[in-house]
Amino acid sequence: MLARVINNTSMHNLDKEDLLREVTVKIELERIYTQEGITVEALLDSGATVLVISSEFARKQGFKLKKLDRPMYVRNVDGLLNKKGPIKHTEEVNIYYQEHRERTEIDVIGGQKWKVILGMLWLACHNSEIDWRIGEAKMTRCPEKCGKQ
Repeated sequence: MLARVINNTSMHNLDKEDLLREVTVKIELERIYTQEGITVEALLDSGATVLVISSEFARKQGFKLKKLDRPMYVRNVDGLLNKKGPIKHTEEVNIYYQEHRERTEIDVIGGQKWKVILGMLWLACHNSEIDWRIGEAKMTRCPEKCGKQ
């Protein structure tokens, strides 16, 4: 059992089994040029900075990748540069989740376990209500620019 203690008072008692290792959401990515959607499980990751899509997944799904003017070098959580190299491409997509929708660019990166990662910039922008214990995210505080379906 894990306990958070402040001033010798236990505030929350959680069994280790109550903690989720990862929180994911099923989103739909829509290709702008064909308006075809793909449902994919995306990792909510407050340790990542930006939105990324796996290069392997993007190519397999036929996304038309836009080459960046300059590559963006990224570091993994361990502080080392990504072994698959810098981000060289991006893709413009529509993202749908619950009643949320938005058009955005998503960076393409190699060597990822997850097909899509929604990083801190996305999480902070939408300020989702996330229940980390049950792995649920509600889009109740999106900015007006997001739009509703």
